[in-house]
Amino acid sequence: MDDTKVKIRQAVEKLTLLVTDEQINQWVNYLVLLRKWNKTYNMTSITDWNEMLVKHLFDSLSVARFIKGQQVIDVGSGGGLPGVPLAILMSEKHFVLIDSVGKKIRFLNHVKKALSLQNITPINIRIESYQPKTLFDTIISRAFSSVGDFYHLCHHLQQDDGQLIAMKGADLELTALENLNQYFETFEVNVPLLEAKRHVIRITKQHR
Repeated sequence: MDDTKVKIRQAVEKLTLLVTDEQINQWVNYLVLLRKWNKTYNMTSITDWNEMLVKHLFDSLSVARFIKGQQVIDVGSGGGLPGVPLAILMSEKHFVLIDSVGKKIRFLNHVKKALSLQNITPINIRIESYQPKTLFDTIISRAFSSVGDFYHLCHHLQQDDGQLIAMKGADLELTALENLNQYFETFEVNVPLLEAKRHVIRITKQHR
């Protein structure tokens, strides 16, 4: 695990994030839980430890600079990505983790208890049925196959000055957004130790 912690420290340094030993330990413990539960619940297709570090943890942390406001929702959170790593990083913000698959929410409730993460709320519901009392400053997802579907299913959760953040690979699928009455912009994201291209699409109701 010492080698793991060295890699995490090097990654957060590249991402210019300030973290504590406790946060590093929580990220390691989270990945241990994810790999353990995966044997029974099929949480992720990525099971190699070093790949989990890069494609789960570092990929999630690479979008930290885009998270704005206090109320954040991770849509289609699955095993808690990117929501759990970001919630560990940003203890002052509240993260709602939504997924329609019950076993994944059971896992996230276990993570909440095991890691004492008071700032996450896992909810088992389809996103189109979710009607929260408080709207969100940031709506994020990396699980949606289509950025157009992400917008259409989730924009009812958006504060007037809120944003939708879609985590994408090389294919940005921007044609689905060109007719929307919202402003969108794209950013290339560098994930430590990952050669593949990553992008963020940010959708807002007005120019920033």
